[in-house]
Amino acid sequence: DWQPDEQGLQQVLQLLKDSQSPNTATQRVVQDKLKQLNQFPDFNNYLIFVLTRLKSEDEPTRSLSGLILKNNVKAHFQSFPPPVAEFIKQECLNHLGDNSSLIRATIGILITTIASKGELQMWPELLPQLCNLLNSEDYNTCEGAFGALQKICEDSSELLDSDALNRPLNVMIPKFLQFFKHCSPKIRSHAIACVNQFIMDRAQALMENIDTFIEHLFALAVDEDPEVRKNVCRALVMLLEVRIDRLLPHMYSIIQYMLQRTQDSDENVALEACEFWLTLAEQPICKDVLTAHLVQLIPILVHGMRYSEIDIILLKGDVEEDEAVPDSEQDIKPRFHKSRTVTLAHEEQRGGDGDGDGDDEDDDETLSDWNLRKCSAAALDVLANVFREELLPHLLPLLKELLFHLEWVVKESGILVLGAIAEGCMQGMVPYLPELVPHLIRCLADRKALVRSIACWTLSRYAHWVVAQPPELYLKPLMTELLQRILDSNKRVQEAACSAFATLEEEACTELVPYLSFILDTLVFAFGKYQHKNLLILYDAIGTLADSVGHHLNQPEYIQKLMPPLIQKWNELKDEDKDLFPLLECLSSVATALQSGFLPYCEPVYQRCVTLVQKTLAQAMMYNQHPEQYEAPDKDFMIVALDLLSGLAEGLGGHVEQLVARSNIMTLLFQCMQDTMPEVRQSSFALLGDLTKACFVHVKPCIAEFMPILGTNLNPEFISVCNNATWAIGEICMQMGAEMQPYVQMVLTNLVEIINRPNTPKTLLENTALPNPQSLHTFPPAITIGRLGFVCPQEVAPMLQQFIRPWCTSLRNIRDNEEKDSAFRGICVMIGVNPGGVVQDFIFFCDAVASWVSPKDDLRDMFYKILHGFKAQVGEENWQQFSEQFPPLLKERLAAFYGV
Repeated sequence: DWQPDEQGLQQVLQLLKDSQSPNTATQRVVQDKLKQLNQFPDFNNYLIFVLTRLKSEDEPTRSLSGLILKNNVKAHFQSFPPPVAEFIKQECLNHLGDNSSLIRATIGILITTIASKGELQMWPELLPQLCNLLNSEDYNTCEGAFGALQKICEDSSELLDSDALNRPLNVMIPKFLQFFKHCSPKIRSHAIACVNQFIMDRAQALMENIDTFIEHLFALAVDEDPEVRKNVCRALVMLLEVRIDRLLPHMYSIIQYMLQRTQDSDENVALEACEFWLTLAEQPICKDVLTAHLVQLIPILVHGMRYSEIDIILLKGDVEEDEAVPDSEQDIKPRFHKSRTVTLAHEEQRGGDGDGDGDDEDDDETLSDWNLRKCSAAALDVLANVFREELLPHLLPLLKELLFHLEWVVKESGILVLGAIAEGCMQGMVPYLPELVPHLIRCLADRKALVRSIACWTLSRYAHWVVAQPPELYLKPLMTELLQRILDSNKRVQEAACSAFATLEEEACTELVPYLSFILDTLVFAFGKYQHKNLLILYDAIGTLADSVGHHLNQPEYIQKLMPPLIQKWNELKDEDKDLFPLLECLSSVATALQSGFLPYCEPVYQRCVTLVQKTLAQAMMYNQHPEQYEAPDKDFMIVALDLLSGLAEGLGGHVEQLVARSNIMTLLFQCMQDTMPEVRQSSFALLGDLTKACFVHVKPCIAEFMPILGTNLNPEFISVCNNATWAIGEICMQMGAEMQPYVQMVLTNLVEIINRPNTPKTLLENTALPNPQSLHTFPPAITIGRLGFVCPQEVAPMLQQFIRPWCTSLRNIRDNEEKDSAFRGICVMIGVNPGGVVQDFIFFCDAVASWVSPKDDLRDMFYKILHGFKAQVGEENWQQFSEQFPPLLKERLAAFYGV
């Protein structure tokens, strides 16, 4: 048995005392000393000795000793000498029953750390011994062992259910289930928590005992301990997802139980229970099982949407004016830049609601992120999407009472309810909106900041309806009041108003043009007023405005207002400042909208973007060569810069040529296109396409080097990279003409493969919404295949039969535009070269042709010739039989437009 040396022990204790000092200089000495001591193999023996045996020391010191040891185990347990490793394991198991719960927990953490270092296999006696200790008469031993087991179940659930360890769960799960009836609530709670780890993965041993498990859960339903109730609720929510079949027979009583628990006096229990409604809403059976309970559930959810007293304290709900208080840096969430995805012209569909889930995230971000209020609002939102108008009879009486209530907390929750149901119940709400929207607009001027901010959010959820009415009625009053809120003296209201205004801009688009002067005055005034966090949201509102009104912004008067403050910020920010991200995104939108109006500002902006790309590439290179000496660069700087360069190329068109000529952007682009990070490649290909359109003279000399890289990036695994590469190839075709010939084979096979993949994500094939909120309509490979065929028909036409069917089905859903035009010209030329390639799928071609509303005359002639040529080829009788298969609408259109 190992014994410490007295002098060594004193040294270690002194170190533990010093490491609790707040002084940074002392901390540095401690770190150096730790490094020295780690050279001695038995230093770890001292650490475990202090943790498990030195009862004379205070608990925090003993626990700290264990945590330092945990870090050493994490870093290099493999290199501990065997006797040391053995001693540590033995001590852990022998002292799990320590009188102090802090020490038991520390030993548990240490055990699971050793176990997860691949040592579960190397420590075969661990699980049997822990399970054995559960049988101890001594409470501390049982609790300590359970604590350790719970941590192991959390960290190694998959391994425990595998053959690698000979399936220990077959013993463990029945064992845990026995403890559901234990007299100590802490132990009951551990037991449920252990089993809960195995629900989502459907561990075999649990599935075999599933009925016993559910029975035991029901027995604990009304446990007096909140921790136990919370774990019971958590179990039922997970079972709803993976074993709904076992819950169905008991669904009525489970729902009744969850209705009670959602009102539990302990908020943590209520929150777990409230998750049940969110999960249930996703199940196909939701409507069947829940309809009868809505009358109880709706009032409970609505009540849960009130701010609690603690929320209001945390949110400083009584502070009305704080605009002069600088933001603390940790309040500002890190921003991630969304790389540019190329879309079809005129197909941009804007994300309807700025925040996907209707849990009012604009509203109380600073709270611990997820709470009963948010969960209740999210549940009401998803249920509104399931039940639609059927929810309203239960809601409207409540809403009347809430929205006009004298207590602000109650009124505020009513406004949140109204916003949460906006998406699902829109149709049913329409008759009430002429009365409600003016009331909400009045709430924007409420004396309480939290009421003003939630009113901003809720109004943004109805922006679509507002914009569809005559502007004098609602749009104008709403805009006037929202602009005043943007200049509110409360920071939370400023933020909510800015976000709501961005949503309104997306919905209203050019409807805002008459008010541009007024809008810009407000946004520019906010520049001088806002603290750090809201400035970042203001950039977004300005960028969205530019996207929404486009070239209407290109008026000397507007440019004079908008550009000076933006350029001033641009000059203040250093190249390393992450605030550049939102500012560059904003400028990218502004440059695209202003077009030639941006010319006076383009030189310094262009130069700086090139510098950012160059700096990032250089830093990446140094890091790759000497990772121990250099930091890895934040590549977002490069991505944002590439995207702004795209915006410049798109906005300035031919004017960008001189800038490109005087820079090394093509060399940099060659490196970016080969970057390991997909987002960098994605933005590079977008820029390549934009430069191809704006100043092909500079792209052309690089084509031989660029084409093979484009070919290898036609990989649908990286959907956005593939999308942008596809687009760039199509743009290059249009410029190269017949000179594209040597490169066709590099890209054609991959494009044909993508268009034929049954599981290709929809975005790539046709214009359906992306899952992200900016549901962009992306660029179909069919268009690039058509363009390749237009310029090199001899090379592409032989493959017609391999792609004509998916080609037609993907382009039939796209509105008439230039891209569609060029692609269809290509297909017509290819049919001319290889008419046999289209014969088997001719009905699909007919359908695609009929999708054109107004093709240009010469394109219509091409269609006419092909249709009549086919009809003449097969003869009248065969054509009659063939056209019998047409849906009536298709028949009508072809007869009307092409006389076939």
